[in-house]
Amino acid sequence: MGLHFTNKENTENENIYEEALSQTQLPKYSLPKQSQSPELIAQLLKDELLMDGNARQNLATFCSTWMEPSVHDLMDVCIDKNMIDKDEYPQTAEIEARCVHILAKLWNSPESDTTVGCSTTGSSEAAMLGGLAMKWRWRTKRKALGQSTDKPNIVCGPVQICWHKFARYFDVEMREIPLDGDEVCMNPDKLSEYVDENTIGVIPTLGVTYTCVFEPVETISKKLDDIQDETGLDIPIHVDGASGGFIAPFVNPDLKWDFRLPRVVSINSSGHKYGLAPLGVGWVVWRDKQHLPEDLVFSVDYLGGNMPTFALNFSRPGGQIVAQYYNFLRLGFDGYKGIQTTCLKTAQWLADEIAKIGPFDLFYDGRGGLPALSYCLKEGDWGFSLYDLSDRMRMRGWQIASYPLPGNRQDTVIQRIMIRHGVSKDMVALLLEDLKQCVNYFKQYPQTHSGATSSFHHG
Repeated sequence: MGLHFTNKENTENENIYEEALSQTQLPKYSLPKQSQSPELIAQLLKDELLMDGNARQNLATFCSTWMEPSVHDLMDVCIDKNMIDKDEYPQTAEIEARCVHILAKLWNSPESDTTVGCSTTGSSEAAMLGGLAMKWRWRTKRKALGQSTDKPNIVCGPVQICWHKFARYFDVEMREIPLDGDEVCMNPDKLSEYVDENTIGVIPTLGVTYTCVFEPVETISKKLDDIQDETGLDIPIHVDGASGGFIAPFVNPDLKWDFRLPRVVSINSSGHKYGLAPLGVGWVVWRDKQHLPEDLVFSVDYLGGNMPTFALNFSRPGGQIVAQYYNFLRLGFDGYKGIQTTCLKTAQWLADEIAKIGPFDLFYDGRGGLPALSYCLKEGDWGFSLYDLSDRMRMRGWQIASYPLPGNRQDTVIQRIMIRHGVSKDMVALLLEDLKQCVNYFKQYPQTHSGATSSFHHG
């Protein structure tokens, strides 16, 4: 059956599902020969997208899944703004700069009005920029001393996959300190076993992807001070604050993890996670200009203007940046504090309730880190694994991550639930009831062949 053109007048007078294209499968691997009406194609694509999960019920992701209507309006206004073209869209560029300085001040940069930073497509790109700056500074220092520069390494705890990509893509050895015993994050006491003269930096995570705890940045910094006193090695810190960078300043302002620690030279965070912006924006900020090597900054002639750029990507949309600035102005410090505090309280309530259900031992109860909770199965035969439980909960639309811990704790499997803005207490109460019903189902129909792998992805 050939595809035919249908004009708007026809689609207004006929049922859209009576159209010829509605009675065939959509072309999947080649362009159709003829055009179709926008209403028809849009509706058929919306129908296909029903096969996706409901993003609001995705409690495995850290990313924003709810936006105020005004954010949708601003994104529409900015749909044609190319962030890289600062000469053509100078006000969008100005808004990006404002966001950088707001974050620098939030993270206690000593030079927040003049320091440098930029937006990125996400915290992964931002993390790589922070890592590159450390590599360049380390290499410059080594060359000045006449020393070799062919074996750079980074030291970290259990990190997000972007750091493994950074190490592989930019030829840096990854020294990931494994979890042992009951450890849930990097143990500062192990640092001396991993750092050396080739260490470009140590990467603590403020909100570990696996366990949701804040790694003790201040303790790590003090340990590196001790190492410097003993060996002369002056090793900087880049903080991966992908999620915690938008949590700690509001709910735990006395926690020293940021530029208040002189050893912290750069911080990345994700605007589209707890920064509450739409998907597609991250941030990296350096404590001052000297920590971004000039060799990483390119001066580009583009569409009539000369501009500096140091992001890995080139063309990208400006809407997420404008939406980030909207959230800063709309919410202010108190608004962010209220939202993050509410998320934490919701996570803590759900953790306490799940602890009352027989099979589960809490692993993380939402206190002292990100708005999240996790638990493992108690010893015994409960008739299901956590992977079985994830699959069963998906039947009600809930997406919950189940996965083994990294390092030497891979025999411990946990299930993690993230609480974000837009995940209300009423919503998690519904989840709790579904969880109880799943446990009761497995009592009646125990599983004897549980899945052995996890479909969990960081993000």
